[in-house]
Amino acid sequence: MSTTGHAAPTAAAPTPAASAEHATTESVPTPSPTADREVVVSRVVAAPPERVFEAFTEVRHLSRWWGPDGFTTTTRAFEFRVDGEWDFVMHGPDGTDYPEWISWTEITAPERITFRHGERRDDPNAFESVLTFTPDGAATRVELLTVFPTVELRDEAVEKYHAAEGGRQTLGNLAAYVAEGLPG
Repeated sequence: MSTTGHAAPTAAAPTPAASAEHATTESVPTPSPTADREVVVSRVVAAPPERVFEAFTEVRHLSRWWGPDGFTTTTRAFEFRVDGEWDFVMHGPDGTDYPEWISWTEITAPERITFRHGERRDDPNAFESVLTFTPDGAATRVELLTVFPTVELRDEAVEKYHAAEGGRQTLGNLAAYVAEGLPG
């Protein structure tokens, strides 16, 4: 190895031209150690991050767009702060009620929100989510990363409850709501 830290080409080591593929491989990000337990959805919303962040942090906005298509939300308690909680019920289009609970664990306005989400405070199957708000020109790229406690719970959420499609629909509802303009 040279003093620059680069190996000299040898018969066993690829030449610079032959190592182009290897160099590309090195630049690929390492998969997350939780990749097999994750669901990630994202969407570009036509508004600046501050405005999109506001739609996530005030219950008067959340109750208007949260959830997949056809769902409505009834809030029982809401306190947006670290360790604060959102206790609510999602009403499915078939009339089924789904009790829900969120507790925020990190809030960095207008860039990032992390939270635990389950059916209730002591739900052993609660999962962790990270919302990020990244400027994308005059718009905002919103990414929702959800990490389930086990691969089995992730697979159940995806296959039985259509978590990825529900997440995409939820972010689509957010985009439509923000496009209408947030009420004052």
